[in-house]
Amino acid sequence: MINRCRSGLTLILILSLLLVFSATGLAANLPIKAKSAILMEAQTGEVLYQHNPDEQLPMASVTKIMTMVLALEALRDNKVSFEDVVVGSYLAKSMGGTQIWLEEGEQMSFKDMLYAVAVGSANDCAVALAEYLGGSFDAFVAIMNKRASELGLTNTNYVNPSGLDAPNHYTSARDIAILSRYAVTLPLFLELTSTWEYWVRKGTPQEVWLTTFNKMIKQYPGYDGIKTGYTSQAGYCLSSTAQRNGVRLLAVVLGANTRQDRDQSIKALLDYGFQLYKAEQLLSKGEPLGQVEVLHGLSDSVDIIAGADLIYPVKKSATLDLSRELQCPSVIVAPITQGEQIGTIVFMDPQGNIVAKTPILAAETVERAGFFKIIGQTTRQMLKALFFGK
Repeated sequence: MINRCRSGLTLILILSLLLVFSATGLAANLPIKAKSAILMEAQTGEVLYQHNPDEQLPMASVTKIMTMVLALEALRDNKVSFEDVVVGSYLAKSMGGTQIWLEEGEQMSFKDMLYAVAVGSANDCAVALAEYLGGSFDAFVAIMNKRASELGLTNTNYVNPSGLDAPNHYTSARDIAILSRYAVTLPLFLELTSTWEYWVRKGTPQEVWLTTFNKMIKQYPGYDGIKTGYTSQAGYCLSSTAQRNGVRLLAVVLGANTRQDRDQSIKALLDYGFQLYKAEQLLSKGEPLGQVEVLHGLSDSVDIIAGADLIYPVKKSATLDLSRELQCPSVIVAPITQGEQIGTIVFMDPQGNIVAKTPILAAETVERAGFFKIIGQTTRQMLKALFFGK
């Protein structure tokens, strides 16, 4: 009997080791054909694979991720609008490379300029946007580098907003992944980077039909961006993201020799990540979370619910170990509107780090009570405080 138990334990141990070595071997043998690469899980920021992730390399038009980030931050903060008119300059016209042949003095909406950058990788529009947002080319480049520092990009330096080859213009795969992880949280970013085609100057003799250089949008299930790049110095570069069943991954490749090498490397990274991860549903939108006491309301309490679905990625070989905490007041004062945010529910890992959160909402409206009801409630509160110390 003892020998059988030992045999069983030995078999379990061998199988466990085989699973570990299988996963490790899969990562070690990924067919990555590029100077640098990284795979990151977007929600937690965990790095799942890396190859020379901190090597400083030219980035080509992957540069435009930062250009778009700064444009979308300005939109979010109401510093600009899609309807703003951007005027092409001599410098913008002179950029060369991929472009929409912007003329000096030509007027175009901020929206069209931004889509031309996202879809058509237009260097002339990238410079025109930079001059509009920063006041000048050099001022915008300074803003790019300041924002890079704020986001923790330690191996990045920008010299231009387009990505054309220039001395001292470099990044790393890790920095691009960090920047991309932030970028996908910005409103409209994924809408921009997943757009397949876009027209500028539609209906005029100068109209241009732009189609994205990122053909993986239609080739890889769940893929929705982010940005390709190529120059003779940088080689083929790509920052990518894809989402399946609630798991979002980020994959970056820099310095591939061919477009095929670049795309196949990205596919290998994403395939590996989706094999590793699954999504656990922590909360469903509208899920009841209890009640909160209401003061001066027609009702003495209000039901509270989760404001959104909350999904957390976890490795398929791991067990989810999170605690949750409702961060909301114990008493709130009427009136309360249905859907009003009451607080936040957070989930924490065993170390106490917040790894996921979503708003707590009021499930129904609670109108403010009349004068006599408020007097009665106040009296009860005073008596409770007097006799029960609360």
